Amino acid sequence: MKIAIGADHAGVNLKQDIIAVIEQLGHEVVDLGCDCSTSVDYPDYALPVAEMVAKQEADRGVLICGTGIGMSIAANKVRGVRCALVHDLFSAKATREHNDTNVIALGERVIGPGLAQEIVRTWLSTDFSQGERHIGRLRKVELIEQTYHSTP
Repeated sequence: MKIAIGADHAGVNLKQDIIAVIEQLGHEVVDLGCDCSTSVDYPDYALPVAEMVAKQEADRGVLICGTGIGMSIAANKVRGVRCALVHDLFSAKATREHNDTNVIALGERVIGPGLAQEIVRTWLSTDFSQGERHIGRLRKVELIEQTYHSTP
């Protein structure tokens, strides 16, 4: 898989750990920044990752900021993106199985690198369950997008 990754200044350290895990799993990484500890704006990094995923130029995306909250909010504004904020292994698995998420958001200030690496491993190795009830719910989400969003 091709995985797009982006972080703001508060997620730049964890980003390097996550890139290493993604590469160890044999996936291609597209690093969309940032690479500094100087304050930057998280939407400037969430948008390129979300757009790559929405345009199917990347299979999935990983976003990292201090809490993951800002990144997840920004990414979910892009039509076709289903970004989940995840800080535990159960949610990492459930969000793939039930919600078919294509982007994950992590908070460097919330979780340590070891847990973050396991979350990404779990998320990347879990498939969507294809359950009928989950497909029906995702169709409803798509209808919301069609009603309230323009094209990406």
